[in-house]
Amino acid sequence: MSAIFALACAAVYGVADYCGGRATRRSDVFAVTLLAQLCGLLTIVALLPLFGDGPPPLADWLWGMAAGAGGVIGLLAFYHAMGHGAMTVVAPVTAMVSSVVPVVVGLAIGERPGALALAGMALAVVAVALVSGLGGEANGATTSRILLAAAIGGAGFGVSFIGLDQVETDTIWPLVGFRMASLPMLLIAAALLRRPLMTLRPDRSTAIIAGVLDMFANLLFLLATRSGLLTVTSVLASLYPVSTVVLALRVDRERVTRLQGIGMVLALGALIVVALGRA
Repeated sequence: MSAIFALACAAVYGVADYCGGRATRRSDVFAVTLLAQLCGLLTIVALLPLFGDGPPPLADWLWGMAAGAGGVIGLLAFYHAMGHGAMTVVAPVTAMVSSVVPVVVGLAIGERPGALALAGMALAVVAVALVSGLGGEANGATTSRILLAAAIGGAGFGVSFIGLDQVETDTIWPLVGFRMASLPMLLIAAALLRRPLMTLRPDRSTAIIAGVLDMFANLLFLLATRSGLLTVTSVLASLYPVSTVVLALRVDRERVTRLQGIGMVLALGALIVVALGRA
């Protein structure tokens, strides 16, 4: 059952990412992210009574809010990259970086991951080089600046994963703290940068779907970890770029070069290898 939940989580995450990236092609990324985050918060608050969890201790609130800070930065960069570059390239790069960041942080604080995790990081370097067009014709829609935004998005998600990993209680309340931190940050940043906070009418439903699906994916991951091993479910959930890439190929008719295609496959392989190495 946990494997089913984890695979469903990966599929829903991927669809949510596609919807968020699609909405930012016309609407401002701050407006799309704000609407999606608000809908995610309303969704989790509405579902709280179904789980019957009591409020967590202060430390878990703080870790949840720290995760939200990293998550919103990652989401802004990721949605920008998805809206202005090739989703088939951006999604695997972001997912790969988000998986590598916790390993790098672990190395910095003295942890020594196994050979499998280090091999996955080396494979990730090769994958990024191929996806970025090194050694062949690059996808014109995916510039180095967009790839940098994708990497920043992955780094933000990695920080978010680290924060949520520090939560000790087995409740969904830290996800509320996640949104309580991300929403004020978005509002303050948008005000300082004078960015619009209203999505264009055609993009509102897409942004709402992105926010609701993102929160449901978080819940599915929680259900997967409650009913099975985290080491197994995290690897299966890491396959979320697959549905994003499939939608981009089928709906948007995106095209990639042969070397970029190889790089995307290597990126997915690196993601899985790093996740297994952390197990």
